Amino acid sequence: MYDVVALGELLIDFAPVSTDESGYPTIKAQPGGAPGNFLAALQKYGCSTALIGKVGADSFGKLLLGTMTEKGISTQGIITDPTVFTTLAFVTLDATGNREFSFARKPGADTCLTAEEVPYDLLDGCSVFHFGTLSLTSEPARTATRKAVAYAKEHGKLISFDPNLRKPLWPNDEAAKEQMEWGLHQSDIVKISDEEIEFLWGLSPEEGAQKLLNEYGVRLVYATLGPKGCHFANRNGCGEVASPAGIHVVDTTGAGDIFGGSAMSRFLRLAKAPEELTVEEMRAVTRFACCAASLSTQTHGGINSVPEEAAVEAIV
Repeated sequence: MYDVVALGELLIDFAPVSTDESGYPTIKAQPGGAPGNFLAALQKYGCSTALIGKVGADSFGKLLLGTMTEKGISTQGIITDPTVFTTLAFVTLDATGNREFSFARKPGADTCLTAEEVPYDLLDGCSVFHFGTLSLTSEPARTATRKAVAYAKEHGKLISFDPNLRKPLWPNDEAAKEQMEWGLHQSDIVKISDEEIEFLWGLSPEEGAQKLLNEYGVRLVYATLGPKGCHFANRNGCGEVASPAGIHVVDTTGAGDIFGGSAMSRFLRLAKAPEELTVEEMRAVTRFACCAASLSTQTHGGINSVPEEAAVEAIV
């Protein structure tokens, strides 16, 4: 029995730690992948989790499995495939710590998960099923994801979704929009960024949140605003939480995922349906998540940057 089961990519993030006089970076490998980052925050803050996915039978795959085990995330749903390489992501950072991605993924192991390899018994015992769009970019992982979502919905699980737009992984914007729209229509709880709302509909975060509630059947929305914080909404109302001041940003990789996992950990503690949260309960959930995500940007990487709960509570 797990609180949350996620399906998706587990990969290595390569981030620059310095640059030589010609502009070539010295890079450091970090464990990552949006679902892994999301579950790492949940696990850190007292929830039980499992990941469904695929890595290569290579040194990076072995390292990632070891990291998952170390963090307490169940690996029983992760397939090791000797025919493909573990997916690699190369991150470049600007002066403010914001990042751009390029991927070694043609194919990467995460895209090769088949529907037959999904352990549906893991979904039977969970409360929440979480996924993102990186497992929808290509087959066979797209079909595996869609079937897992359908199974989870049929069995009454809450569906959590992160559109997680990574333009380099899509052939064109329309293909990305199609899969993002499909995911949004499946979901009860959505964490979406202001940039993703602008990309999809050309709306403000507030307008986008209301569109998701009124037209897509989403029950709880977190519309993140980058360094500004987050707008939250359900049928009972909406509001906004600012990010804490005075944070020295080193690397924003994984911050959105850590926000999502942190928010989910607090939501589960309330033991209420998403649409039943009061505005003040949503505000408290969002404040904790904003603080956790902000603190995570002070160090490199995603999975390894989840801050201690005491450190988050100290600035809440």
